[in-house]
Amino acid sequence: MLIDLHTHSTESDGTDTPAELVATAVAAGLDAIAITDHDTTAGWAEAERAVRELGRPGFRLVPGAELSCSCPDGTGRTITVHLLAYLFAPDSAALVEEQSRLRAERRERLLQMARHMAADGFPIDPDALMAGLPPDSPGGRPHLARALVEAGTVASVDEAFARYLGGGGRYYLPRTDTPVHRAIDMITEAGGVTVLAHPFATARGPVVTPEVIAELAERGLAGVEVDHPDHDAATRQRLRDLADELDLVPTGSSDYHGTNKTIRIGQETTPPDSLERLVERATGSKVIS
Repeated sequence: MLIDLHTHSTESDGTDTPAELVATAVAAGLDAIAITDHDTTAGWAEAERAVRELGRPGFRLVPGAELSCSCPDGTGRTITVHLLAYLFAPDSAALVEEQSRLRAERRERLLQMARHMAADGFPIDPDALMAGLPPDSPGGRPHLARALVEAGTVASVDEAFARYLGGGGRYYLPRTDTPVHRAIDMITEAGGVTVLAHPFATARGPVVTPEVIAELAERGLAGVEVDHPDHDAATRQRLRDLADELDLVPTGSSDYHGTNKTIRIGQETTPPDSLERLVERATGSKVIS
């Protein structure tokens, strides 16, 4: 059984619609995927309809989201970490309020970045960029990066981030993330489970120490993403050992974003027993099949 628990659609920063995401997974021979758009559950309904229309017995969809969180890194700094949240009740009041705040802040941040680039002469139309977003989409830097690609300013989304939009870049603007302890509490109270995404992916920037992961496990963290494209073999073994030590569920995921990245869906996968362990702990929503 092939399971990918970290994918994105056009409801956040992927290039496949939720229905296309399901179709892509089926065409790739996967048996289950999670839809984990940033700070939104807007793609759940369309993805569920696509699964219902498949007519393929046994294919499973795990409703989820990816949350950006502020977190002590264990060395005295505060950094951004990503939590994958699965099978929570999407109508939880605290969660709805926080996700609404995050989406609004992401959209305003994107607009301001686009305006700054346009003011400096880049061929970007900020109003058209925002009008092209789905109504409930958080928006994000990949949307601006794609606009730069389409304008011929850069050759790829990666180049846009490296030259202009990445942390420390001329047009980068910060955002206010959810404190990680609050995020874990909100998802747990909504009946869901949380997995720390790509926790030791140093190519992305600073990462937390194992001691921080142990503390998050005590708080209610359910798992860690072990097999991820940004983890090498030695890193995966460290995380697998840590998961065993802390009784955390080890998962594997592609972090698929469609054509925004070169990673293919199902490039990394989750063991079936890991998915079952997560499902057993969740009470907020159900796997769709």
